[in-house]
Amino acid sequence: MLKISESITNLDPNDIADNLLYYDYNVKHLLALKRKGIKEDDNAFISAYRSFEGEVFENFMYEKLLRYASEHSKITEFILKGPHRKREKAIPNNLSVNWKGQIIYRTKRNEIGEFDGLIFADKVLYFVEMTLVKSVSNLKKRLRKKKALLETIYPNYEIKALLILNEGATGVNQLPDYCTVWLTKPYSAKKVYEWMSKTENKKRRRFKRVQAKNLVSAESIKTKPFRYYDTLTWILRKLRTDQKHILNLGFMKSPTFIRYHDLFTKVYLGFMEPKIFQEMVPELDIPDTVKILVALEKEHTGRVVVTYFMQHARKKLDNISISSDGKVSVLRKDPYGVTVTEVVHIIKTMHPTHQLQIKDIETVEKSLSDYKA
Repeated sequence: MLKISESITNLDPNDIADNLLYYDYNVKHLLALKRKGIKEDDNAFISAYRSFEGEVFENFMYEKLLRYASEHSKITEFILKGPHRKREKAIPNNLSVNWKGQIIYRTKRNEIGEFDGLIFADKVLYFVEMTLVKSVSNLKKRLRKKKALLETIYPNYEIKALLILNEGATGVNQLPDYCTVWLTKPYSAKKVYEWMSKTENKKRRRFKRVQAKNLVSAESIKTKPFRYYDTLTWILRKLRTDQKHILNLGFMKSPTFIRYHDLFTKVYLGFMEPKIFQEMVPELDIPDTVKILVALEKEHTGRVVVTYFMQHARKKLDNISISSDGKVSVLRKDPYGVTVTEVVHIIKTMHPTHQLQIKDIETVEKSLSDYKA
């Protein structure tokens, strides 16, 4: 197990020079607020600054981990990112570093995983999550997704998580047993913010590089091939193979399905005719021309619920949810997000046998109320 060093605990900045000033930060909005004279105690400023400080903390801890890894022989590979790597286009269906300097995994169309850091230690792979959140309770869904993705593309490694948090973060005792937590002193990005705020005389020391054999590029570690959209189609087929039941609960309880559900978050079960779906949500106007997909979504609590996707056009997609008390909510999805491309793919694979009626939805919901992964 990795053990925290005192230099990390105490946030010692002496060994990283001005390296933090060489990272890219999303500060346009924050600096615009400053120019407009928005006070620092204004909620808009506080929100923007908190986001910026989280970025700086991630980069600070990455610099510290980089040096930590270079000094520990048990760490066989540590992935380089940010200014430590030449900017290149991300490689589809592989782990790589994108133009923003982030470690990502992407399909041909979309980014489906991003990692603050990756540490290989013999046959154990740690993915790193560095955050200033006050509570880690809502991180569980994100952690499950990242763990499942790494288990899929690196099946020969035991996957664990390393979380680096500030002292006082709550919910730590509720994290899964694959998580290791390091706590540091409270972090402040004040010096970096002051430098970013300058309009002239923005001097910085030379970038300080670290050399070690175990500091490697993401592309140097090969991944197992993973066909994202084909896997979604395979899951749809397996969910509907039980001839006696509308939902294959036996498959849903398998380790393979559980891992994929953590990875995809939602998997698709079938479709409904608009006029049938209209009976379920009479308060909404459901055009006859739309396509309605039915999906099973895994919430951050681990509970699985039925959700619906209504496609108006290629990039116009709504997510419709119906709560247990009958309340209906509609959320417009990102036209360039992965869900839009998933829906386009799944619609092409649907057959008449995938059509669902209201009674089928009721049966599925009853099955899910008893379902435990």
